[in-house]
Amino acid sequence: MNATGITAACAPWVRTRLRTAPGISAALAVLVFLTAFLAAAFPRSVDAYETKALRHDITTASPGQSVLEVTTPPPPLGQAPSVREGAMRETALSSAYGALVDALPDPVRADVPNSSYGVHTTEPLAADEAWLPRPDALPPRLTYAAPSALPGHSTLRSGRWPVARGTVAPETREVEAAVTEETASELKMKPGSTIAVPTGRGSPLTVRVTGIVAPLHPETGYWTVDPLFRAPSLVRDPGSPTPVFYWRATLLLPPDSGPALLATTGEPELYWRLAPDATDLTAADVPGLSTGVAAVENGPGLLELRDITGPNTTLTTDLDAIVGAYSSMRSAIGPVVTVAAVGIGAVAAVVLLMTGGLISARRHHELALLRARGGSLKGIGGRLLAETAVAVLPAAALGLLAAVLLVREARFLPALAGAAAVAALVCVVLPLRTAVQHRRPLLHGPRDDLMNARPSRRRTVAELTLLVLAAGAVAALRRRGTSTGSGADLLVSSAPVLVGLIAALVLVRLYPLPLRLAARPVARLRGAVGFLSLARAGRASSSGTLPLLALLIALTTAAFGGSVLAGVSDARDDAALRAVGADARISGEGGLSPVSDGLVRRVRAVDGVKDVAAVRIEYGTPLASAQDTRSDTKRATLMGVEPESYARLARDTGLPAFPTAELRSGPEQGGALPAVVSPALAERLGERPHTIRSQAGDITVRVAGVLARTSAVSDAEFLIVDAAGLARPDPTTLLITGTPLDERQLLAAAHDAGPAFGLRLRTAERERFVDTPMQSGAEQIYGAAVVAGAGYALLAVGLSLLQTAPERTTLLARLRTMGLTTRQGRRLLAFEAMPQALLAAFGGLLVGWATIVLLAPGVDLGALALAGGDPSTPDAASLRADLRSLVLPAAGVVLLAAAVAGVQAWWASRRGSIKELRAGDTR
Repeated sequence: MNATGITAACAPWVRTRLRTAPGISAALAVLVFLTAFLAAAFPRSVDAYETKALRHDITTASPGQSVLEVTTPPPPLGQAPSVREGAMRETALSSAYGALVDALPDPVRADVPNSSYGVHTTEPLAADEAWLPRPDALPPRLTYAAPSALPGHSTLRSGRWPVARGTVAPETREVEAAVTEETASELKMKPGSTIAVPTGRGSPLTVRVTGIVAPLHPETGYWTVDPLFRAPSLVRDPGSPTPVFYWRATLLLPPDSGPALLATTGEPELYWRLAPDATDLTAADVPGLSTGVAAVENGPGLLELRDITGPNTTLTTDLDAIVGAYSSMRSAIGPVVTVAAVGIGAVAAVVLLMTGGLISARRHHELALLRARGGSLKGIGGRLLAETAVAVLPAAALGLLAAVLLVREARFLPALAGAAAVAALVCVVLPLRTAVQHRRPLLHGPRDDLMNARPSRRRTVAELTLLVLAAGAVAALRRRGTSTGSGADLLVSSAPVLVGLIAALVLVRLYPLPLRLAARPVARLRGAVGFLSLARAGRASSSGTLPLLALLIALTTAAFGGSVLAGVSDARDDAALRAVGADARISGEGGLSPVSDGLVRRVRAVDGVKDVAAVRIEYGTPLASAQDTRSDTKRATLMGVEPESYARLARDTGLPAFPTAELRSGPEQGGALPAVVSPALAERLGERPHTIRSQAGDITVRVAGVLARTSAVSDAEFLIVDAAGLARPDPTTLLITGTPLDERQLLAAAHDAGPAFGLRLRTAERERFVDTPMQSGAEQIYGAAVVAGAGYALLAVGLSLLQTAPERTTLLARLRTMGLTTRQGRRLLAFEAMPQALLAAFGGLLVGWATIVLLAPGVDLGALALAGGDPSTPDAASLRADLRSLVLPAAGVVLLAAAVAGVQAWWASRRGSIKELRAGDTR
């Protein structure tokens, strides 16, 4: 209101600005939406794949490892018989089971449907019935168990379910039991069979088989924690000097028959097998899960369990080992993923700063006029903050919502923090730039040319500080690596970003030099286009460090991410090749079954087969003669090959060239066969002939060549000889190359060759190395990092060109009045954009390559590439520069710059020049 109390007639600032420039606000909102989505989706994606990996590792582990098994002996003999018998009955066991489930500390939870409890004997008892099979004249040894809910975990095949008749006590002389189909088949049992179980009272306990059952879910812990529940097993007698075997099996009694086992000599034991419930576990529960398992194994939680089931209770599980292996893999993969996150985050931040700078530059004269007319920095900044927040906050909220809806089962707070950081950065950039640029009212100032800019002392000190930080980060990453298990270190993870930052600062300082050198000869040429383009490029603002920085970091991040993916793919290809030896492999189970000529011809005729190498492989060949071989004799893998065929195999699989000439030299006068050996074996054997023991007898070999690696064997020590020089040259393995191979025909050929032969495919072996969702999730994040890095690089180019678009449009309008043609205008804008575009492209390519070379020794891709994080060799999962990831984004930057310049020249030629030629226009 004014002094007379009349309300001033003025439109609200925010509404006026949004109506005046809706396109800018919409573009800013879209950029904020995408960036906030990425910032919120990244932590949720990491949480999601880590959670899936945790559940995968627990649910796919063997129940014998993951189950928490609580055991306790029966009450001691000093207690009343009723107490001892009562503890063995279903009611007491069920009550203790419920209490144990409730006593587990969070987040350790029991999967009730897959858990079980009961009583079983711990010592196998010999069964002397004459009708039981005796493989080596030894009677079978049986254990007896009374598990809970047998009808709920199996189906009756024949007979009837066993039941407890009356009140079963130690004095009971007969109980009923059931056996599985596998046990009945191997031990010749059927309904009505009886077995006499020895007792401590003299008269045996008779166990009568009443039913044959089949497991409903044989893979669950009910049947696999004790494999004898499901199927019998042949066990070697440890007390016999010769290898003799006997049967081991378990008979399943009804639940209330447990007291009868007190009379036996089988040392009965009470057990509760609690399967872990991984349904609601998340990655954030890992510390609590490790602590909870440790507590119930050997901590205060075990004391609580003993209060429920007895003072001698023990809990055994390998769940802690499963969680520990998961944590080790997460610690190895996490720092590698953090490198990508820091790179994309830095690029996004720089692009957002560039967007704020573009908006500020477009409104420079407007804000300077407001400042000159008395506007305060606080008032102007507040209005800018308000108009920016109106567009930014809803966009950031929508990005957060999209990330939450798209990526489920993850924490909300990290995603909220990421989206909020994006919104806060964008909202603060414009007011801060205004406060810095308009501290003093100033309508006009000196030109801020890149050619004339002189770095200040403060800038020099800041650049030197960044240089020291970058050098320290690179040195730390090379020395400590990403697999130290110490978690993600932001300084180490920011090494690619710091390298890109230093490169941007160096290139900006060096950029005027080639322009000055090129301007002199170009000025002597006919035509003004070349000279004007270089002059315009030299008059670029000295604040061009920001676009160049965004481009270099984006290109470096894209190159690093693409190189990581390429390194992972190469490591898996290499590991699959080491395991198989070729694209496909047919060999016998024992490794010494000879391959017939008919099988070789049949395999050669299979669709897709390019070549077949028939080799003889003898594993564990003693490096000594037969009379000198002892148990501690060093051994190696002996291979007999046809040199030309094996050389083609090495060439087709990309392995080092095989030296055929050395093998073709023939034996010496002493009969020594030339051999190509591994480096370790060459050092061991030396230059003299050496006698080794092959399957066909002693042979003498001499080292004729050294090969660091060969196909079909992964051992560090191998020797290869010409198969024609062996007394038994029959091949045992077929190594097949070609793609695509007809797997069905190869399987049929291997099956027809005999039951000992099997087929292994390189493609199937490669798929085996993607073992957990953590590996696939990390790969997807790196794939997204490559795409995002390339996208932000192109966006940075577009923003940098848009910032100077009005000046270029005005320039073309004025030059057209002087006779500049449309074609010359296009060339002028293209030549003007090329110096910075080429600088960014070649700089990004070189910086990306240098970053990968510098950081490769410290980046361990073993856990990301191979299942279990155990690469076959130290170099099997190394980081290397990927040419496509380096060249394609850099080429895209140049092409985009040229395309934008051409489009702008075309558009300017179609518009009128009245607006650009207005008198008094200061642009």
